Amino acid sequence: MNVPDAPQPPHEWPDPPLNLSSATLVTSGDAERFRDSEAPHSSGASSPLSILRKVGLGVLGVIALFYGGCALALLAYNVVDPWTTGVQIQRRLEADASYEKRYAPRPLAALDEDLPLAVVAAEDTRFFQHSGIDWNAIGEALDENRDGDDERRGGSSITQQLVKNLFLTTHSTYFRKAVELPLTYMAELILSKRRILELYLTVIEWGPGIYGAEAAAQYHYGQSAAQLTRYQAAALAACIPNPRVRRPPQMDRYARIILRRMKIVGPLRRHFETSKSRGTVGAPGPLAFMGNPLSTADGPPLQAAARSSAAEPVVPGVGLEPTRDTSPNGF
Repeated sequence: MNVPDAPQPPHEWPDPPLNLSSATLVTSGDAERFRDSEAPHSSGASSPLSILRKVGLGVLGVIALFYGGCALALLAYNVVDPWTTGVQIQRRLEADASYEKRYAPRPLAALDEDLPLAVVAAEDTRFFQHSGIDWNAIGEALDENRDGDDERRGGSSITQQLVKNLFLTTHSTYFRKAVELPLTYMAELILSKRRILELYLTVIEWGPGIYGAEAAAQYHYGQSAAQLTRYQAAALAACIPNPRVRRPPQMDRYARIILRRMKIVGPLRRHFETSKSRGTVGAPGPLAFMGNPLSTADGPPLQAAARSSAAEPVVPGVGLEPTRDTSPNGF
């Protein structure tokens, strides 16, 4: 009896040797990328969000860089005078070939003591009471500006005018005012009241290409700012709201108003000493607009000065005359 042969297993060929030099190894990372490439792409809804996020971060970076640079500059201005300012650069760019800049920084000690007093009496009688912004004056200016006149009364404090001159331009826009607000409080935090007033008298525009008290005294009177009379100091202060138009001989009436205010405000030495003894900038704080910005600790004279400022008649060319928005030292 013939028995059939048992089936033979299929022949198994040996695997060819693996050439590691030419083989492609698939790793887990490759597999993930492969799966991602196979997945359907999203509709692109996240792309605009990503762009907006980058733009937002860029804007925040520019803002931080600007305010950080201004803070460093203010720290430096505690001990050095500015080489130039935003308004000075603006005037240079706007001017023709005949433009000549006269800029001679001087400390307060090198000026006639009546000049800084006249400037405070003319521009900011509550300078030693507010913390940078006189909300009372701003409210009064807004009320008067609602009348629709072509000209506007300014409500900016000396500190606001200083930071505008240092870092910004004379173009009056709501954007500029918004940028100016934190700069004002920054200046009050970094600089003393005395230094703020000193820098203000050093850099503000006082005529075509004329910057600072010394250059103004030389230009208008042909003498040093240390030799000004009390009346000359008041007449120079009267030109500040519109310095490229006004001239001291034309400002007699306003100068006499300033002279009366100077008597009420009194010597600045007393106010500097009061601020120093407080250990602060001599201000009631940024919420002064919620109450009377005048501190009763300063006594009736300064309160009377503020009331006198508000009560002066608004007459063309004098007193609390509304200032054009192109003025570097006004609104």
